[in-house]
Amino acid sequence: MSTSQPTAERQPLWFLALFALAAGGGSIAYVPLLTVLLPLKITELTGSEDVPALAQVTFYGAVMASVANIAIGMLSDRSGSRLPWILAGLIGSSALLIAIDQASSLSELIIFTMLWQVALNMMLSPLFAWAGDCFPDEQKGSLGGALSLAPALGAIAGSFVTFEMLVPTGLRLEVVALLVVLLMSPVIVLGRGRVRPQLMQPRREEVETVRELSDRSTVARMWLARFLIQISEAGLFAFLLFWLRSIVEGFNENTAANIFSMVLVMSVPLALAAGRWSDREGRPILPLSFCAVLAALGLGTMAVATGLELAIAGYVVFGIGASIFLSLHTAQTLRVLPQPRHRGRDMGIFNLTNTVPSIVMPWLTLTLVPSFGFAALFGLFAGFALLAAALLAALRVRR
Repeated sequence: MSTSQPTAERQPLWFLALFALAAGGGSIAYVPLLTVLLPLKITELTGSEDVPALAQVTFYGAVMASVANIAIGMLSDRSGSRLPWILAGLIGSSALLIAIDQASSLSELIIFTMLWQVALNMMLSPLFAWAGDCFPDEQKGSLGGALSLAPALGAIAGSFVTFEMLVPTGLRLEVVALLVVLLMSPVIVLGRGRVRPQLMQPRREEVETVRELSDRSTVARMWLARFLIQISEAGLFAFLLFWLRSIVEGFNENTAANIFSMVLVMSVPLALAAGRWSDREGRPILPLSFCAVLAALGLGTMAVATGLELAIAGYVVFGIGASIFLSLHTAQTLRVLPQPRHRGRDMGIFNLTNTVPSIVMPWLTLTLVPSFGFAALFGLFAGFALLAAALLAALRVRR
């Protein structure tokens, strides 16, 4: 099946680079907060009750993010312009990061976090929909490879702002907000006029029923495949340290963070190469299937590992496969969405694959790990990854 758009001029390298940096700024906006700074703030406010409080804040935040991403995506579709929404979200999310740092009670923290999620998604939802307005199909692989820089920058920023010799403890979230502004501003200032009119043309209404059903099946397969991989990603994101400590008691948290960052950094050149190959060969889905298999191989290795070396090797294989998959998938999703006029809304629906796993994954973990150990959890995740590979292998999306 082909889902190609009308031929549009490719974007210059400088704009691709600026967009990748903006996506990195978006990652910095939430990764340091959600992985390190928010748990520390909750511990400061609640003491020994920090775990249930963190679960409460995370749950309400994820629900708000799910709703806001879709709603704001729809509004940006209707307004016909993405940049004002991105700018408003940048200003609002930066201000609310500082407000979170000033929260004096758990209830205040929950309110500020929920408002921050609205502002964050006001920035991110139109940003990724805008990519579909600007980058033609022939450049989506390169776009996906460039987007792999975003999670790496988020992880590096988390390490940077928690290094006390560089950033004072009381200014961490202020520095995060400054970094986001510095990385997002160039594309907002220089990105005007980059929308390609050919990419905004609606499809003809007299589309054949078979084609329409085929398009819906492609979108559904892409959504489900990402959801399955994201469950594994969310599980390892939250429980990597606990798993490593089940193998080696007292495993250092800084070492775990360094492994996580190393995997993301290693993924960047590989994702760039895979994205460029998919553009050159006109095979946008094949790297996704391959990376899903690679993630399954890593998870299977983790399930059987009893020693630290094999466990870390398995995680590295999984992390690289999953990171490349998610970056390339974001860009290729823009290829298969059925109508440009609903691009923001539809990307918001795909964003549910990022937020829903964070809600359901803890319950899945609590069901399996106490009774069957991490091996059962990773075995299930490996099955999910293989199913994702199978769903995508049947697609025939070409340029």
